[in-house]
Amino acid sequence: YFEATDPVKLVYNVADFYSAATKLAQTNLRNVIGEMELDEALTSREIINAKLREVLDDATDKWGVRVVRVEIKRIDPPQDVTQAMHRQMKAEREKRAAILEAEGDRQAKILAADGEAEAVRRVADAQRYKLEVEATGEGNAITTVFNAIKDAEPDDKLIAIQYLEALKVVANGSASKVFLPYEASGVLSALGGIREIFQEQQGGDGASSNGTGG
Repeated sequence: YFEATDPVKLVYNVADFYSAATKLAQTNLRNVIGEMELDEALTSREIINAKLREVLDDATDKWGVRVVRVEIKRIDPPQDVTQAMHRQMKAEREKRAAILEAEGDRQAKILAADGEAEAVRRVADAQRYKLEVEATGEGNAITTVFNAIKDAEPDDKLIAIQYLEALKVVANGSASKVFLPYEASGVLSALGGIREIFQEQQGGDGASSNGTGG
């Protein structure tokens, strides 16, 4: 698209403006596209139009013409170039598909590993909680028995015997830890009474044996 700015120049400086402008446009079009990558040339027609209009406007000024606008309708590369482009686009699509598939597999493995780790943590937490509850329950049972015995104010020797019976029951439990009440330390001192019982029994048995022998 052009307009005449100087009719005298248009008549005397160029014999056939249309033919001359067409050849000039073709020559400069090759130069403009030659400076671009093929992909860029096929997708940047507006840029090509602007560059070509600037070149033609400067070249046709001496002919008394101003180029208003240049519009390239389409670019048809040679058949071999077209085939090469199709192969390149196919390879790019396959490459992107392979990358997406690999990324999907990686994310799936990460999610699966995270799920397994979370399951292991939950099982470990549940087992730990179970052991803590069992140990606390058995400790509370000992405290209850101890308090009941203490309230009844029994003999120290009886306390020691019953305390040992309670410990025997606790030892048969599944807990690896047992919490003993602080007050139980007083009862442990009564274990000396058990030793006195055994000594008395052994002394009595010895006396009986000696008496029989005499």
